Amino acid sequence: MQPNRDSDELQPPTFGLLLRRLRDARGVSRERLAFNAGVSASYISHLEKGDRGHPTREVVDALVRYLDRIDPLSAVERRHLLDLAGLGVSEFPTVEQLRAEITDDMRHALDLHEPNLAAYVDTRWNVLACNASYRKAFPGVEEDVNLLRWLLGNPLSRAVMPEWEEEVRLTVHWLRGLIAGSGDTTWSLEFLAELGQFELFRELWDEGVALYGRPTPTMHLRDTISGRCSAIAVQMFSVFCAAYPTQIQIFLGIPTWCAETHGPGASRPSPDE
Repeated sequence: MQPNRDSDELQPPTFGLLLRRLRDARGVSRERLAFNAGVSASYISHLEKGDRGHPTREVVDALVRYLDRIDPLSAVERRHLLDLAGLGVSEFPTVEQLRAEITDDMRHALDLHEPNLAAYVDTRWNVLACNASYRKAFPGVEEDVNLLRWLLGNPLSRAVMPEWEEEVRLTVHWLRGLIAGSGDTTWSLEFLAELGQFELFRELWDEGVALYGRPTPTMHLRDTISGRCSAIAVQMFSVFCAAYPTQIQIFLGIPTWCAETHGPGASRPSPDE
């Protein structure tokens, strides 16, 4: 895919933008929301424009209570709003800092998962370490470092993923939730500027959707040599790191048979195939 060099700067999600979207979706004026939340209309205006610092928990709770009365917020919308209010977690360390926390024992643990796919990734989808099966399933991702960079910029990703566009959409929406969860979105500007060179990323980002996990655990992958498609059962677990709590996850992928690729009546491959 050729990058789109549109000069418009992509913006990270903000509390004010989400608040305005939720308010507009319910047809509520600033004045009405302010009155029912016990604040001034000018304060709501400043929040939506980003002219004020993070609101207090009490203010956020009051805003949510009233918006909920009009039309209940989903669990994701509620969490996204709290995260963007700075009531979430901490700053993101660099890839190098996180890779330094991957010990020899942790790398050995990845090898113990063979022949299943296993990798340590951070919450921005940077690959910190992986086993041979993961490396084979996602050719080039280790060199590209970041899964989204690989999906958007590496042509091998289209060959590997039969549902490529849906996987890109899911990962972009998940990124929005992860940025909000950092509590401070300023670190994401450079990353968004890089990914914003790709037209598809800009389109999906503009959808404004946040996710906090896969809606389905199944991911389909194709072996570029044999052409065989596997349905991968994906699991993600947080890995404790004393220096950077909550920042490292382990990706586990267990390949299963994908009958639709081989057609009705096809036999399962033997373990040696």
